[in-house]
Amino acid sequence: MAVLFALAALLMAPAAAWAHPHMWITYEMTVDYDKGMVTGVDHIWSFDDSYAVMALEGLDTNNDGKYDQAELEPLLKVNMDGLKDFNYFTVAKLGNEELQFSPPENARLEYTNKVLKLHFHLSLVKPVFADAQGLTIAVFDPSYFIAFEPEATNAVKLAAAPPGCSATLIDPEAEKVDAQSKKLGDAIAQQFGGSAIGFGSYKTVALNCKKS
Repeated sequence: MAVLFALAALLMAPAAAWAHPHMWITYEMTVDYDKGMVTGVDHIWSFDDSYAVMALEGLDTNNDGKYDQAELEPLLKVNMDGLKDFNYFTVAKLGNEELQFSPPENARLEYTNKVLKLHFHLSLVKPVFADAQGLTIAVFDPSYFIAFEPEATNAVKLAAAPPGCSATLIDPEAEKVDAQSKKLGDAIAQQFGGSAIGFGSYKTVALNCKKS
């Protein structure tokens, strides 16, 4: 069942070979709040069809055409072990300060309607006040080996957020629109490294809450 190591092998591929995406992931993100603090984020990642077919090969051990949690557990372990070295491709920042996450919780895979999805939760080691200025969260692969794309509708949700809170998806390509957008795009590129344009579909989530 060498296919179980597919993701780990992909993640360990030489950086020189990462000229363009080899895997596509569509993500949904829920930012969690508790008592006026941002506490973490829930991820749902939907893998592209090619990866799903490869990864699921040989896992239907009872040949019933379905994949239960026990059958998906080996693939889940490989995924989570492989993602650990890349900080789960999730970067949270408060201004220029990078925030740390605790190990993932509630990780599970599901295969529904021919879509393979990975669910997991990341808690901030130190929760952040909801009205803190400059709080951003991004899901991306700096090498662009994996292309992360937000879900087409309602990609970012807020759970238990105080009144007046919002989340905005910022596209680094917006710097082409006007001078103000250019300044914002440059700031994002400086925060997360590299060229903003070079991330292709890379976006970041800016969180804002009105001060009470």
